[in-house]
Amino acid sequence: MLSKVAEIYLLETARQAIIHQVRQQGFQPEPTAVKSLNVCSGCFVTIKQNGHLRGCIGNFQSQQPLYREVATMAVAAASQDPRFPPMGEEELDNFSLEITVLSPLEKISDTSEIAVGKHGIYIIKGHNRGVLLPQVAIEYDWNRETFLQQTCVKAGLTEDSWQHPDTDIYIFSGQIFHE
Repeated sequence: MLSKVAEIYLLETARQAIIHQVRQQGFQPEPTAVKSLNVCSGCFVTIKQNGHLRGCIGNFQSQQPLYREVATMAVAAASQDPRFPPMGEEELDNFSLEITVLSPLEKISDTSEIAVGKHGIYIIKGHNRGVLLPQVAIEYDWNRETFLQQTCVKAGLTEDSWQHPDTDIYIFSGQIFHE
């Protein structure tokens, strides 16, 4: 569990990484002695503008310390989310951040193990993959089945693909914090 100080550090690191990326300036987050920020952990960085999604990218696993992974994912969310054009200078005054630090993935065989609001879902079928973070089901007031269906749709699958025996379903939880 990250402290409030660590959360603030990560939010500021993500913000600075995005600003520097948009302005095409190099950015290297400051090393920190805080142990929880030096653990290799997966995370997602979500950018919103006026309450609407502007970019979201993450990794389930990381080969670098969390504080660096957050900076990397923030830059990717601002510039590489295929759903949006890269952020421009004019958008720097009007965005907010949310960071989700992830637990390890856990493969499940029984969808009743999914606790809406606690778990995110990662679905794999063939070459298709889709993920929705725990907070998405709460934001849209989805039940478990709708959450599963929408994760399938995000993966480019039919809504009922979660019921097919060749579909792998993973759950994870996350520590979610925002500006």
